Amino acid sequence: MEKIFEQGLLYDFYGELLTDHQKRIYEDAVYHDMSLGEIAQEHGISRQGVHDLLRRCDRILQDYEAKLHLVERFVGAKGRIREIEQLAQRAAEDPGASVGDCMGRIRELAGELLEEL
Repeated sequence: MEKIFEQGLLYDFYGELLTDHQKRIYEDAVYHDMSLGEIAQEHGISRQGVHDLLRRCDRILQDYEAKLHLVERFVGAKGRIREIEQLAQRAAEDPGASVGDCMGRIRELAGELLEEL
């Protein structure tokens, strides 16, 4: 996964578990694409302080993911849903396609999704 995309997902799932200060700094770096120098100046801390805080936040968010696997499950569910959409579209567009096979796989994927809930 691209680092910024991964950071965004981790923050979306676990960001509320960071302190307000950590959230502001992390959002400036990840969502506002500010440099370490810009963040340091805006928050009145050193560039090294910003760097250390960002690394700490990354580690905290990754630790939560290692324990809870919410992002992993989300990405897996999203992939299954995409496959369901493709199967449904193929069955609708190609009358020669085996509708029974498509529906069987769709039921299988739906069952997997329901098990995760």
